[in-house]
Order: sequence, then C-alpha cells, then structure tokens
Amino acid sequence: MGYSSNPYRADAKASNSIDRKREQERRYMMQAAFKNCDDLAIRLVQRLLDKHIIETSSIDSIREVLAHQLKKIADMDEHDVNFKIAPIRQLVPNPNFISLYITQYIIEDLIDHRDIEDIFGDESEIYLAVDSILNVIRPQ
Repeated sequence: MGYSSNPYRADAKASNSIDRKREQERRYMMQAAFKNCDDLAIRLVQRLLDKHIIETSSIDSIREVLAHQLKKIADMDEHDVNFKIAPIRQLVPNPNFISLYITQYIIEDLIDHRDIEDIFGDESEIYLAVDSILNVIRPQ
C-alpha cells in the first residue's frame, strides 16, 4: 500500500527524452556549423547567387559575413537565437533553426550591408535556398 503510481510519469519521461534529443541535435548542428563555416558560407553565397536571391558587388565580403554568422551562432544564447527567428518560426514544418537564423539575418541585416545591391524573393524562397545548403549539418 505504500506504493503510489503517477499516471503522468510516463508522459513526463517521454517528454524529457524528446527534449534531451532535441538539445543534442541543436548542439551537434551548432558545432557542425562552426567547424564547417567557411565551406558552408562559400556554398551558401553561390546558391544565393545562382537562385538570384542576392546581388552583390563583393562575393568575398558576403562570404565572410555569412561565415562569421555561422561561427557566431555556436556561442549565442538560445534565447537570442529564438528571438531572432521568432518572426519566421512557422515558415515550414520542422524547420532547421540555423537555416531560419541565416534566413532572418539575410532579410533583416544583410540587406543593409554595403556590398549588397539587392535581395530578391520572399521568406520561403530564401529559406529553401539556405536550407538546401545547411541541411547537411542536420543529423538524420
């Protein structure tokens, strides 16, 4: 009679397991973005140019800026990342948070860069172009 059963224990256990898995996935993606930032930035700038999303007077300058952002995200607080991506969080189901962050960076900040002549496309087009490169750092 001293044993009591909590019917919500199994749900809490499953929820905690999912949260741990998501946190591990986030850490893995941030580490991969940091380690491969230069290669990813080169491919990302090329994809944005090929899809006619950006026009720039200096490809190298934009590559450096995007590489810096990919390095920076590894050191950012989770709250800061979530705040940045909040306006477009519902853009796609099960989004890649780093792709969302870079998409929002392009929309809000990169447009004001001195070497950017123009940015074309809507949020979803930009996200799809960005995610087509950054999906390689997402665990399967």
